Amino acid sequence: MPRRPTPTLTEAEQRLMEVVWARGSATVQDVVDALSGPDAPVYNTVLTTLRILERKGYLRHTQRGRAFVYHPRVDRAQARRRALSDLVRRFFGGSNRELALELFEEGDVDLAELEELRAELDRDEDGGGPDGEGADR
Repeated sequence: MPRRPTPTLTEAEQRLMEVVWARGSATVQDVVDALSGPDAPVYNTVLTTLRILERKGYLRHTQRGRAFVYHPRVDRAQARRRALSDLVRRFFGGSNRELALELFEEGDVDLAELEELRAELDRDEDGGGPDGEGADR
């Protein structure tokens, strides 16, 4: 039985999305060329993965001559939110509080970072997010 597709990006899918996000759009060959190196995926693997990303709603394509040009339908921030929501749902019973507690209990966030986060949250509540234009949530 085939594996059920994940709603979030796999590591391999994210590598390809990083190329498309950076370029704004890309053909299969553009992605292959951008991922050159000893562990780079081959053309057919890239093509298959881009088609999967299209089915999952992360990409759309247009046609230029014989080539498909892939365009992002989801930006990095949306992909990050999807992944985080999936993580919270799967590992923390849907509780953001439980995720935050895990981060603090494991020592992944120190007091200085916590104070910075609090200041950022206060700015967001006042309508002036980190870039001064309100929250992007």
